[in-house]
Amino acid sequence: MNKVKRIFDILEHYKEQHKSSCIVAGKKDGVWVKYSSEEFLSHIDNLSKALIAKGVQKGDRIALMSGNRPEWNIVDYACNQLGVAIVPLYPTLSPQDLSFIINDADIKLIFVSNDALCEKIDYVIQEHQLKIEIFTFDDVPNKTNYNELIEAGGQLSTELQPYRDLVQRDDLLTLIYTSGTTGKPKGVCLTHGNILSNVEACEHLVPAHVKTALSFLPLCHIFERMVVYLYFTKGMQIHYAETLDNIVVDINEVKPQVFTTVPRVLEKVYDKVVEKGKNLTGIKKALFFWSLDLGHVYQEPPKNSFFYNLKLGIARKLVFSKWQEALGGNIELIISGGAALQERLARVFWAAGIKVLEGYGLTETSPVIAVNSHVETDVKFGTVGRILKNLDVKIAEDGEILVKGPSIMTHYYENEEATKEAIDAEGYFKTGDIGEITPDNFLKITDRKKEIFKTAGGKYVAPQVLENKFMESVVIGQIMVVGENQRFPSALIVPAFEELKKWCTHKGIPYTSNEEIIKNPSVIDKFQREVDRLNADFGQWEKVKKIVLLPKEWTIDGGELTPKLSLKRKVLLQRNEEVINNIYKE
Repeated sequence: MNKVKRIFDILEHYKEQHKSSCIVAGKKDGVWVKYSSEEFLSHIDNLSKALIAKGVQKGDRIALMSGNRPEWNIVDYACNQLGVAIVPLYPTLSPQDLSFIINDADIKLIFVSNDALCEKIDYVIQEHQLKIEIFTFDDVPNKTNYNELIEAGGQLSTELQPYRDLVQRDDLLTLIYTSGTTGKPKGVCLTHGNILSNVEACEHLVPAHVKTALSFLPLCHIFERMVVYLYFTKGMQIHYAETLDNIVVDINEVKPQVFTTVPRVLEKVYDKVVEKGKNLTGIKKALFFWSLDLGHVYQEPPKNSFFYNLKLGIARKLVFSKWQEALGGNIELIISGGAALQERLARVFWAAGIKVLEGYGLTETSPVIAVNSHVETDVKFGTVGRILKNLDVKIAEDGEILVKGPSIMTHYYENEEATKEAIDAEGYFKTGDIGEITPDNFLKITDRKKEIFKTAGGKYVAPQVLENKFMESVVIGQIMVVGENQRFPSALIVPAFEELKKWCTHKGIPYTSNEEIIKNPSVIDKFQREVDRLNADFGQWEKVKKIVLLPKEWTIDGGELTPKLSLKRKVLLQRNEEVINNIYKE
């Protein structure tokens, strides 16, 4: 890695160290399409040549709107070896945000994956009478397929090395617009050096023998993108899942050793496993829940006693081995980010022999600030891991986490005021998160600074801590704790409707619709009892006193969740203003 000074240098490193018959693969119409390292590198260079012929120059910005697929990487590398910055566009962006970003970033060209996304882009381009060429990965009527560019580039004799030589480590690699819950998105400027420093600091996360990865978190987000760069430096094979709907099939076909995820996915996996356990009978059921209970009290490996490990060996052989099989049979690591992971999930997955590495970071920090390791002496449950060695992290007087180092963004694009607000005079980036550092340099997140609220009694409440605890209930699908300036905290709850249906069937309660079932007194009582049970360990002032059940799941497309599946609290507060007001009328 000593020769890797810019992102595209990773490819030269790959070519020298890890020539492969499959560097990346994408699933199309149920079939895996694989690219050898030779074919992959050829496509990249030919696309670069075609872009030069199109008049693209260093410093230009090209937008990319697509799900995860090999073409994403090809466009990315073809651009960054010319000094052209990629502006990733989330497929779920609203027309308003899409319009703002395309105009604000002064986009030169746009690559789009399919017909549906083309329609969204066409709408914005026509609305603003923009002259921007669109190239598509799939065949779309009246649009130029990106393969035509690659073929055209293959006919050119352009020498690319002079273009590569002009690109410096401090040049802009990507301009990523953060998803704002209100107001305009902010463009985060990240250089080759920003992201490479994070790749280098995270190299220890993936052992040398791990060679197969599955990717399904969006490459539009810097978390997955940085990890994929890391995979390339390790000479790994990267497989892109076609859709989340078929993720179980893809896992069992690819049999990955590692993948990244967000806690919500792990919660769903765990809930499904528990549901299967409930359907067992006799000794099998007893063994299942004995193993599960054992997993919940799993400690950091050196702390587990000889007798505990003896019992765990039995549980792994009889029960937890089936968890491994369900995840393809080869899974060793799962890297979790984007939101807080329930501590009990980290413990039970580790007990099952599947090491979940919880980490923490932001787009502005390229992204990782701290992360737990697969090394058994370098993990601490209930934390987001040890702070990366190349970063300087401190806690402000009000508890906010401040970070300084080579992976911190240079600035917000054409937004000096926001940059000054985010980075203090000493160069520390203000994360907006509240946390603490343990004596052995592990970082613990306690809440979002902006999300902590004060009740009418003057007591502070950290909603994420409460929400994370309540998500332990299998019948709670989603939850948001509210109560700013009110007498007590309350909660908006979206039931896990499939689990609720099973409970209703067991209790003999007719289930007509989501809208009707949440009005049923027995159902409301069930959820109140769940909340009361999980409230037990909290202080009197922070306990959730009242709840409201909602009939519709919060989604990215619906505008209630960010692409990382985090709650857009301001949106949810606005949309449920009347419901919340009614809670506190009594």
